[in-house]
Amino acid sequence: MNTAEPAGQRPARTSLFHNRNFSLLFAGSSISAVGDQFTLVALPWLVLKLTGDPAALGLVLAAMAFPRAVFMLVGGAVVDRMSPRRVLLGARAVNAACIVILAALVLTSIQMWMVYLLALGIGLSTAFAYPAGSAILPQLLEPQQLRAGNAAFMGMRQLSMIGGPILAGFVIAWGAHHSLAAHAPPGAGGLGLAFTIDAASFLCSLGSLAMIRIGGDAHRPRHTEGVLASIAAGIRYVWADVPLRAFVLYASFVSVFVGGPIQVGLPLLADTRMDLGAASLGILMTAQGLGMLAGSFLSGLGQRLMRGHLGVMVLTIDSLGGLTLAALSQVHATGTGAALLLFTGVLAGIVQIAIITWIQQRVTATMMGRSMSILMFMFMGLGPLSAALAGALLKLISLTALFAIAGGTLTAIALICLAVPQMRSIRAVHAEGVKP
Repeated sequence: MNTAEPAGQRPARTSLFHNRNFSLLFAGSSISAVGDQFTLVALPWLVLKLTGDPAALGLVLAAMAFPRAVFMLVGGAVVDRMSPRRVLLGARAVNAACIVILAALVLTSIQMWMVYLLALGIGLSTAFAYPAGSAILPQLLEPQQLRAGNAAFMGMRQLSMIGGPILAGFVIAWGAHHSLAAHAPPGAGGLGLAFTIDAASFLCSLGSLAMIRIGGDAHRPRHTEGVLASIAAGIRYVWADVPLRAFVLYASFVSVFVGGPIQVGLPLLADTRMDLGAASLGILMTAQGLGMLAGSFLSGLGQRLMRGHLGVMVLTIDSLGGLTLAALSQVHATGTGAALLLFTGVLAGIVQIAIITWIQQRVTATMMGRSMSILMFMFMGLGPLSAALAGALLKLISLTALFAIAGGTLTAIALICLAVPQMRSIRAVHAEGVKP
């Protein structure tokens, strides 16, 4: 593991925030995470106000997903060759530039082809940012500190999801009658401000990353193989690890059959069934973030109750989560939807820390970027691609049917996988990072 200082000088029991590099990363990422919530609410709202067509929203998500899916594995290989910090710094700089341009266009005059083009740029940058962000933490902390470090980051992200979306929703709603140009979309003032806030948050993240010092940045291992060969080596590594392979395959099914419909369905649910418009969407996302924050505190308890049987815990929780998502098909009130998403957030929070820590402790440092990129590809590369199909399906089926099918499919997949020995055999890794 590459660290900024010798392991012996950073005892495992030392507070995480005594580590300068961790504190810098945490501070910058915290501010950026809050800013991200503004774009997560504003972008789908912008598309719906420009077009009124859920299929267009699906296409925008697909425009972000396509370069992310194509380059995600390349991003993981680049992370292992260069350094997670340097790759993350460059990727976030590109993302910031795209958001700045988006904010300027919204405040003046914007057309859908511009949104598609910027979505492509955002997707390309995140193809490198996601594996880099997942691989940097093991370089800053000892293996036995990773669970606490992941918990701190998850707690920070969920806190941002609690306050960020609802604040973004009200900012957008406030600007509903404040268009600044004749050709600007409805609510351009609020939308433009939301994107501007996100752009400013990226500057804080870039500053913190620039100040981080990791010894391994200057002593990266030499690679004689090409990028494609490096990607192939990463795939072989994951495939040879039977429990890891089983989880990655399971994640791909969940992403394809559930992730896309939910991405399209929630904004449409708020727009067509609820009375607060963009504020309803913000409240729904906030409730889910609050649930995940609560679930992160229950993660350790869940693993103790399941005696380390991580695979069984994940499948059991996902089967319950599917039933809850299916119940959204009958929701018309913001409060009811928020309650259901609060519960699904709790379930997701319980498993997320355990899964990420399990992978970070299980995978060798030289394969961390590629291994994490494969997992991210399954969740973030394939999921939005199915959003395009979900948007098209909404022309043929109702929103009620979409949620019922998505939730029912998640439950069915989880129950089927309970009969698969490779999934049931997944166990939590010991604190020392040794495979069981």
